[in-house]
Amino acid sequence: MNGLLIAIKSETFIALRTFASKLIVAAPALVAAAQLLLVRLTEAGQQARDSLLGGSNFEADVANNAYGFFVDSLSTGLTMLGLLLVAQAAYSYSYERDIGSIRHILIRRVSRRSLLSAKLIHLHVLALLSVLLLLVSSYLLSGMLWEYSAIVEDGFELISESEIREEITLGIQLALLPLPAAIAFGLLISVSAQSATQAVSTALGITLAIDIFKGLLGGSGPLSLCEFPAFPDRPVLFTIRQSHSARLFRCIDR
Repeated sequence: MNGLLIAIKSETFIALRTFASKLIVAAPALVAAAQLLLVRLTEAGQQARDSLLGGSNFEADVANNAYGFFVDSLSTGLTMLGLLLVAQAAYSYSYERDIGSIRHILIRRVSRRSLLSAKLIHLHVLALLSVLLLLVSSYLLSGMLWEYSAIVEDGFELISESEIREEITLGIQLALLPLPAAIAFGLLISVSAQSATQAVSTALGITLAIDIFKGLLGGSGPLSLCEFPAFPDRPVLFTIRQSHSARLFRCIDR
């Protein structure tokens, strides 16, 4: 236990002074925010053109629902977070082994098991902070640019806000499941590789390859540990995407 605490303190000291840790926490939220702003600019131009042509209709009102853009930003942010976690996990142990800094920790009565456990804890904390920042920033920015509302047509509420929120909550929970597997996979490659460059390139290459060709795996494709976080085709989300504009919920399908 003492060795684990020493390793955690070492990881914390390094994390507070390196750019990689800050990148993992902030990059997904920044990319999601940039996507929302870009979409808003595109939507503003589209709305200006529709107003000149008199094209305002129900589909345009549904497409401006903030829930759809909120889910879009989460999909983008979680996908980027998965890649960053794989790369950082593959880089961390192999790089410290290459430069010899890992020996300074091992000679302080810290076992390799404690060191790997500390890295797992450290990466999970970074992932948690990144997800929280992504959720808060995307939700607030989507609410500022659009309006959260239920799906209503001709005075009838088709889908309530509570139903949409329940589906989004379940989708987020399912989308977070691959992140611990991505971290463990990156550390496995990091321990097995001969250099940091080989570890990062191998981990990212395998991750991208499996995600691209997972359709060939058939029914076992969704069980892949390298699958990107994705929102499932839940009934409410599927109904909204099929019944209205595709701009509402453009999710990454499994």
